[in-house]
Amino acid sequence: MLAAAAQPVVLGEDLPWPVGPGGPDLERGSDVRLFAALSAAYLAVGAVLAVRFGWLMGDALSRTYAAQAVLHSRDPHVSAIGFVFTPLTALLQLPLVAFAEVVPAITRWNLSAVVVSALFMAGAVVQIRGICRDRGLGRVQTAALTAVFAINPMIVLYAANGMSEAIFLFFLVWTVRRLVRWISTDDVHDLLLAGIALAFAYLTRYDAVAAVAAAAGLVFGVTLLRRGWAHRGTTVRRAVLDAVLVAGPGLIAFLVWAATSWLITGQAFAQFSSAYGNAAILEQSGGPSGDPLGNTAYVLTAVLALGPAIPLLVPSVAGLSWRRRDAEFLVGPALFGSVLAFQAITYVAGSTFGFLRFFVAAIPLATVACAQVLSARGAVPTRRPGAFARDRIGPASPRDRTRFRRVVAAGTVALSVASLPVTTAVLLQPSLSPQQYAVGHLLDRDPPDEAERIIASFSTERALADYLDARDLPDGSVLTDTVFGFAVVVASQRPRQFVVPSDEDFTTVLNDPAEAGVQLMLTVPNTGRGESDALNRRYPTVWENGSEVGRLELEVPNDGADQPTWRVYRVLSNQPPPN
Repeated sequence: MLAAAAQPVVLGEDLPWPVGPGGPDLERGSDVRLFAALSAAYLAVGAVLAVRFGWLMGDALSRTYAAQAVLHSRDPHVSAIGFVFTPLTALLQLPLVAFAEVVPAITRWNLSAVVVSALFMAGAVVQIRGICRDRGLGRVQTAALTAVFAINPMIVLYAANGMSEAIFLFFLVWTVRRLVRWISTDDVHDLLLAGIALAFAYLTRYDAVAAVAAAAGLVFGVTLLRRGWAHRGTTVRRAVLDAVLVAGPGLIAFLVWAATSWLITGQAFAQFSSAYGNAAILEQSGGPSGDPLGNTAYVLTAVLALGPAIPLLVPSVAGLSWRRRDAEFLVGPALFGSVLAFQAITYVAGSTFGFLRFFVAAIPLATVACAQVLSARGAVPTRRPGAFARDRIGPASPRDRTRFRRVVAAGTVALSVASLPVTTAVLLQPSLSPQQYAVGHLLDRDPPDEAERIIASFSTERALADYLDARDLPDGSVLTDTVFGFAVVVASQRPRQFVVPSDEDFTTVLNDPAEAGVQLMLTVPNTGRGESDALNRRYPTVWENGSEVGRLELEVPNDGADQPTWRVYRVLSNQPPPN
């Protein structure tokens, strides 16, 4: 073993992992060290972006608010987490948000979300490394592909900003790894774990529906092909059973979440039917784009920006896999491709926004394709090989270390490295990356006005929260909707002073704020997304003139991009004036 460890390691050489008892322990130990190092690095980046520069993402901050509402609102309960978005991103923050009253920075600076995204993106990197290792790649090639994935600017950014992309990518890559294993092992444990990962992916993002369907179709087809048609009835039943094993947990998650939403809110799919859902937001933001060709061009640009090598890699690896009769290749395009296709179709159809982050699955698709250029080597770890487990090519031989194999391995690494400047350049373009490009101006002494406003997003809301906290108001004194108000509530050290839509008595308080003891109302203009604000729907002119229920006390112009001017109204008393 010592002699084997002393051999030189080159790109394309098979893994010289010890076969004895130390092998799995060595593997787990290196994974733990990698996970810990990346988690710390991503968390450090996220803390600097949030606390030092104040750069926060609205969607991430809103999930932190949801977690805060569950534990620290004036009416804390689990259903306060909301049903417009799937719940996992907020639920994972609860252990940290529990300490927000002691350390308010946890919610004010979105640090609970940053911790979660850092941990899960580090986990996604470990899974990418595992895919390379399962494939039997050499240590240097494995380390290089893993490192390039880990330092991709889009990966770093979404590991550090608390958004749901990190969690979603982790479960998606985990699913791909398990299904790739299943192709070779026919092990039911791999199918079950892939199904569980898909269920968690759905509880993170709705677009996992496409991945669940793709996984079921892939497993059904592979089982049919490798069992043949000699016994058609048995073969079809087994194919259906395998498909159910991988899709069943996701289907259960889908049904349970829809049923829970319907029982509590009366809407099974609030994301689409609620006044706070995606369809309403899209309409309030000016409606869907009416340019299918332009939308298609953006989709292609986004995919190529995040995975520049995909047009070369995917057809090439498909051809090589066909020659090898290697079905492992099918998993990446099926799973990652289904998510990309879902986002492309919904955007071209005008059902969602054109955000670069929606196409982040292109990054692991390209990385996994790089790992599959060379033929698989070595045994795949398995608990119980199935009847159709297949043998791979054996361990490394002198022929496996030929110049050609090393050159191909180096080429895959070069393709991955070449993608980094392309992705970085696109991230800095306002037209292609409106949510991220401002990061490139964080260190500018005189950044462009729009970039400065993006960086300053929610700074006004934090100042407004400080103003309210300083007044030492009793619980239930400030009435606000959370369309925009979530950023004020989450920044406050006294969240119980707010009456918010998740409170069970919100409608009663809204109808008669004076009777309920409300002193102040936070209002926004009744335009755009402000049209869905509950105060504007109940009192259409409240922002303009108080609607005879309030007197203007303070107007707060907003420094942030796409954020409203706030007006604070003092609630008029119901008591008649003295004679």
